[in-house]
Amino acid sequence: QVQLVESGGGSVQPGGSLRLSCAASGRPYRTYYMAWFRQAPGKQREGVAAYDWDGYTLYSDSVKGRFTISKDSAKNTLYLQMNSLKAEDTAMYYCAAAPTGVCSASLFLSWACYSTWGQGTQVTVSS
Repeated sequence: QVQLVESGGGSVQPGGSLRLSCAASGRPYRTYYMAWFRQAPGKQREGVAAYDWDGYTLYSDSVKGRFTISKDSAKNTLYLQMNSLKAEDTAMYYCAAAPTGVCSASLFLSWACYSTWGQGTQVTVSS
């Protein structure tokens, strides 16, 4: 079983930056993909960025060019660097993971492809 714990959320002004972290522990998948999702009140959970174990990345159009997903394998930690934040980025951000083979790469931003989730970290962008 893999456990995921997010951190790094907070409040920031528009145009600011935050870096979210997702620490993985427990029994890791041999090969895997991981992703960041977000959910604002009254809205559906949205896939933001995904990372495959061999380094493939995928971003939603809404964050492309502003957010960067990366992983430190030595620390078993997934990151989401968020720059040029906007009010519409305000949401609870979740980390998720799944073993390779559940979904094809084109579906990495679909919440249905993930079996393990963290508890979330809140990001608020406001002036």
